[in-house]
Amino acid sequence: MTLDLLESVLAWAIGGLLAVSALLALIRITIGPSVLDRVVGSDVLVSIVVCSLGAQAALTDGSSTLPLLISLSLVGFMGSVAVARFVARDRDPEAPR
Repeated sequence: MTLDLLESVLAWAIGGLLAVSALLALIRITIGPSVLDRVVGSDVLVSIVVCSLGAQAALTDGSSTLPLLISLSLVGFMGSVAVARFVARDRDPEAPR
């Protein structure tokens, strides 16, 4: 088994697993009964995109996607924190407004 064949098999396996996980995250976003379920699903989807960009950068020896990876991770984290704060404020009746 040559190194090129192994790299190709790994690339297809990673792509398949990321595609299946993205499909499951989209199902969670669509079906999710609450806002928090949809937020968790979208956060997982952003993480899957970051993982796929990282895998692409590793397979092609490219470092040009690093700023995109960092900014996408930051946007996903800040979005999750913002939604969690708003939901916590809505559920706590004694929270200052």
